Amino acid sequence: MKIKILLIILCIKTTYSDAQNIAAPKQSVPIAIKGATIHCAGGKIFNNGVIAFENGKITVLEESRNSKIINQDKYEWIDATGKHIYPGLIAINTQLGLSEIEAVRATNDFTEIGAYNPNVRAIIAYNTDSYVIPTVRSNGVLIAQATPTGGVISGSSSVMHLDGWNWEDAVLKTDDAIYMYWPNLSSPPRGGVSNPDEPKPVDQFEKQIKEIRSFFEQASAYSKSPNPEIKNLKFEALKSVFEGNRKIFIRANSVIEIQSAIQFMESFNIKPVIVGGQEAWKICQLLKEKNIPVVFNETHRLPMYEDDNIAQPYKTPVNLALNSILFSISVDGFWQVRNLPFQVGQAIPFGLDKEKALDCVTINAAKILGINEQTGSLEIGKDATLIISDGDIFDIMSNNITHAFIQGKKIDLNNKQKTLNNIYRKKYRLN
Repeated sequence: MKIKILLIILCIKTTYSDAQNIAAPKQSVPIAIKGATIHCAGGKIFNNGVIAFENGKITVLEESRNSKIINQDKYEWIDATGKHIYPGLIAINTQLGLSEIEAVRATNDFTEIGAYNPNVRAIIAYNTDSYVIPTVRSNGVLIAQATPTGGVISGSSSVMHLDGWNWEDAVLKTDDAIYMYWPNLSSPPRGGVSNPDEPKPVDQFEKQIKEIRSFFEQASAYSKSPNPEIKNLKFEALKSVFEGNRKIFIRANSVIEIQSAIQFMESFNIKPVIVGGQEAWKICQLLKEKNIPVVFNETHRLPMYEDDNIAQPYKTPVNLALNSILFSISVDGFWQVRNLPFQVGQAIPFGLDKEKALDCVTINAAKILGINEQTGSLEIGKDATLIISDGDIFDIMSNNITHAFIQGKKIDLNNKQKTLNNIYRKKYRLN
């Protein structure tokens, strides 16, 4: 009896270990995929295409009937007839790898004490062993921006491949951007009179902006000093922003917040990226004129104000696309990022073209992050970071990722949730 119990425990332990992150080995043989509809991003589609890659780079991309592949024995072939191939999805503004269990403080490492922390680096805390990462990866998200939160200036983000033994293996772009929160212009309480002893919301808003300006003026002066005698780590972190070598992402939602943030950054000759952008649809003309990218945060939510159109979050991506604004769609948090394709898909019935929808989480996201020369679309010479789905990736009913590759490496699509599902299906004889 004891032997049987021991065997059961060993089996369960082995099954659980299979769900852990095991970094994929580098591509060893050329791989070719045929028969699928290939969505390259940027509106380019091959209805019955062939894509091949070697040493992590795409080498062949063409229609099957025009295929120039001669030495077919050289390749490991995958027949994807009737399926769809997409670039790996890119998630901006996430806490992937920085948080594991929301209710367990020791597993959350995405914020620091203090208001101004531009020197904080999210990449140092990035955990490749997270059980959450495979659950996100198995739904098509292969690249994510690990982003700090909290304070006024939260710190620097980094762009990560969702595969690797450690953060040095996984990193795609180190310290790509500084993240900050713009002051919130809150409204007086509804149905009552605000406390006369409390500062007015507008006064509080202006006071906070003055504090930010003071900090930026000091940082700007510091950046112009060639060899400061005393190093200031906070100001050092902002040097690359003033020099134009690093972007600044500002979380802002209302019209006045977005306008104020753009105006403020213009005074320092900085072009920001707006994150959140719930009311971006009201100022599309300004965003277009200033060429300001937007990372729109979530379609699966209520509108900002109770008298707004209930479907406005679904319509905003359409407004941005019609005005030719460079935008992406994101999902705040970490485990929630697995729903990214469905957040995007929600805008399609409201007028967002399917290929434009794909762009906003592939090539557009890559452009915003500054990685579009390497990834974000399927093109010869770019990274072979792609996914194969049984059906439409944005349709919750037909989306089923069967294969994933990051720089040509075959990615294990198993995860802890799939493992538990298999265990309990066997336990209750549902297979």
